[in-house]
Amino acid sequence: MKTFFLLLCSNLFMTFAWYGHLKFFHGWSLPLTILLSWGIALFEYILMVPANRIGYGEEGYSAFQLKILQEIITISIFIVFASLVLKEKIKWNHAVSFLLILGAVAFAFYDKAPPQ
Repeated sequence: MKTFFLLLCSNLFMTFAWYGHLKFFHGWSLPLTILLSWGIALFEYILMVPANRIGYGEEGYSAFQLKILQEIITISIFIVFASLVLKEKIKWNHAVSFLLILGAVAFAFYDKAPPQ
């Protein structure tokens, strides 16, 4: 549960660092925007590294499971951010893509032997 919470928080910073400038810093120069984004992304790394270490060690996730979990959290946060902050609407093909990624998560965490 620690891993999930840390990944969630790190991805909030990441989404804002990568996409927040589209809404909030549009008139700023590109070099200044890059520096600001890097500064915000530092907090992502401060949370992401322990999340992966705890998830891999204490909580027993594989590296593959950690990556797919991080991706589903990233996409979930991005959908909310794009909808609420950037005011973009989800199209049908985006929704289908999201469902396919959810399927990938199910496969990534399915580690039982197939029935015989």
